[in-house]
Amino acid sequence: MKKQTTPSHPKTSNNDRIHELEKRNEELEALVSWYEGQFKQLQTEKFGRSSEKMNTSDGQTELPLFNEVEITQDLAHEEPQLNDSDLVSSTQKTKRNRSSHEPNLPVEKVTYHLPETKQNCESCGHDLHIMTTETNRTLEIIPASVKVIEHVQEVYACRQCQESGIETPIIKASKPASVYPKSMASASSMAYVLTQKYQSGLPLYRQEQLFKQQGIPLSRQTMANWAVYGADQWLSPLVAQMKAKMMKEAVLHADETSVQVLNEEGRAASSTSYMWLYRTGQTSFPCAIYDYKTTRAGKHPKEFLQDFKGFLHVDGYAGYHKVANVKLSGCWAHARRYFVKAAKSAPKKKGELLNLPEQAVQKIGQLYKIEKEIRELNLNSEECHQVRKEKSLPIVEAYFEWLKKIRPTVLPKSPLGEAIVYSLNQKDALLTPFSDGRLEIDNNLAERSIKPFVIGRKNWLFSNSMKGADTSALIYSVIESAKENELKPFEYLTYLFEKMPNTNLSDQQNLDQFLPWSKQIPNHCRIEKVNKH
Repeated sequence: MKKQTTPSHPKTSNNDRIHELEKRNEELEALVSWYEGQFKQLQTEKFGRSSEKMNTSDGQTELPLFNEVEITQDLAHEEPQLNDSDLVSSTQKTKRNRSSHEPNLPVEKVTYHLPETKQNCESCGHDLHIMTTETNRTLEIIPASVKVIEHVQEVYACRQCQESGIETPIIKASKPASVYPKSMASASSMAYVLTQKYQSGLPLYRQEQLFKQQGIPLSRQTMANWAVYGADQWLSPLVAQMKAKMMKEAVLHADETSVQVLNEEGRAASSTSYMWLYRTGQTSFPCAIYDYKTTRAGKHPKEFLQDFKGFLHVDGYAGYHKVANVKLSGCWAHARRYFVKAAKSAPKKKGELLNLPEQAVQKIGQLYKIEKEIRELNLNSEECHQVRKEKSLPIVEAYFEWLKKIRPTVLPKSPLGEAIVYSLNQKDALLTPFSDGRLEIDNNLAERSIKPFVIGRKNWLFSNSMKGADTSALIYSVIESAKENELKPFEYLTYLFEKMPNTNLSDQQNLDQFLPWSKQIPNHCRIEKVNKH
């Protein structure tokens, strides 16, 4: 009887099995690495610093607000001295020399005398004389003071006509138009409320409390009415003129940030709206305009920039691709930010070697070193373009080749993978700055201009209505543009509220004199440069 055999199946070779296990092991290691990265990223976001700096030479960290005094204190720090050129006597009749750009602080002298009973020599009894004096200067801070101005308008009539005439002509003495008719608002009080809220971030309810402490019955509702009226009546035409000038420029920057508006028709109170920011570049007059919109849709920059043709600095947001007739210029700061984020969640380094995210940060850092040299040499746009073409462009081309090389070795959804994908997807926009010397290699100008709004948002949290958000956009546009042009916002707004009500604003040429960069803005509105002694 023959022995029955079962059919044999081909067995997997040991080499194939080993290869399969190695491949599986690589996948698991990559997965573990991804989870470790996610965990470190969450830890960094929750407990770590928000700064993008990888290392600092002095080991300093950002100052926490609570213990800023203790950290900042330095007993070895020498105070600046108030010199004679910084001061002007309170009795001095000559006008301050604004062209000298010195602070010219008013000075009040307090002289200390010996009592007459002690003005005799202790040795011989004869009278003492003043041999010399010793002077010590201190700063006296005078809090904001408030006073009431009574505007008395005299009314004239003819006594002869009153007694014998049929009609009596009545003539009023002329007086300047008010910034807000039938209101107690003056140009300075309206400017003060706006700068306190939109420059210093002091909400109206806090201002109401401070005014109450001074015995001034000024409610937040009254101040809100002032803000809305002042923005609508006087700042709105000015911002429109600013925009008209901006649209003629060759280079602009754009950015956007979220804002919550409670009472929007047809939308929930928790809905997110956006404040858009547009501003001019370094080679133009400084101008920043805020534009409130209910969404982040690309139709909004498309509408705002419909008359603009040129280069537009942006981050990687796809909505800007809807803007017609523009060439988008990418942001290397954003590209770097992705790698900084990846570096914080990357595995620990072995020895002194840099990991992949740190290598990317180092490569981008080489571009910023060249930009620093360009600024220090104060090169014009053509010279800047030539330097970038010779020095920066080879670094950029090598950077993208390196990204293509390492991309297959990195998990696409890891922080490093996302950083690589961002740069590769933005390649055309990131190459644009090296085609024209008028451009920046990042969009930091726009980010710096939108930061005051972001900081202010932390104080007031949300706007109550679309009207309030539109008002905020107008006021921020004027205040931030004033700061960019080295104007003092309070003095500038006071000047606007004094002059604009008495000017024919239907003539656009009249508006030009009020633009923040106008040479006709008076010197007392300008920030005076303090001489360093």
